[in-house]
Amino acid sequence: MYNYIVDTHCHLDLIEEKGIKLEEILENCQEKNVKILQTICTKISSVEKILKYTASNPNIYASVGLHPCNVSVEEFRTASQILAICEKNPKIIGVGETGLDYYHDLSQIELQKRSFLEHIEASTKSDLPLIIHARNSDNDMMEILKNTQRNQQFPALLHCFSSSPELARCALDLGIYISIAGIVTFKNAEDLQKIVKEIPLEFLLIETDSPYLAPMPHRGKINQPAFTFFVAEFIAKLKNLEVEKVIEQTTKNFHKIFKRTKIID
Repeated sequence: MYNYIVDTHCHLDLIEEKGIKLEEILENCQEKNVKILQTICTKISSVEKILKYTASNPNIYASVGLHPCNVSVEEFRTASQILAICEKNPKIIGVGETGLDYYHDLSQIELQKRSFLEHIEASTKSDLPLIIHARNSDNDMMEILKNTQRNQQFPALLHCFSSSPELARCALDLGIYISIAGIVTFKNAEDLQKIVKEIPLEFLLIETDSPYLAPMPHRGKINQPAFTFFVAEFIAKLKNLEVEKVIEQTTKNFHKIFKRTKIID
């Protein structure tokens, strides 16, 4: 039943901007058994553009959210405004990506936190998973999650995880899933590889975050959803498992958390 791959997090609009058209993206997915894609919103003003992809294919879904790096250039959105978009569009399956990013800009930390909390409220009220971006912000991220995720009030995942073991343990203790991208395949990713070995398979998801961070053996190329296969393959080697087992469980996990999605027979 779960013998296909899901790319939990990609940016189809940005892949097309880099010259790979949707038709080619989907053809390549077929070759690698990647059958479900979630294309992620980073600017709420662009959500209609994102939703056009979901209308073109029954197995493409979307999220709605404001990336922390965009809080200074986009209109601030409340939980109610985010919820209204979710309620209007059934193919929106997640809230985000949202979170904290202290790598690119330290001038908007408080605004990032305010925006993040609005997204958390939207996730709590809608039961749609919160898609969390966390970069160079582990302490504040752990504090916010511990304060808001009491009794697993909202479903959530840490996307493209590349943070500390402490944040990974905090997330798992709170019932938050961890999504792994192509970074794990890099030669200099020993610390991340150690963390992934310890994460229970029942709490793992896989993604590309394409067009960024193409996994080995495609590092340096434009990333695309078909390359999710190489993430699954690498995790299987790390955990000494068959790749089919990793695919089956991560796909099962995806459907468990993203309840608006349909299982492909």
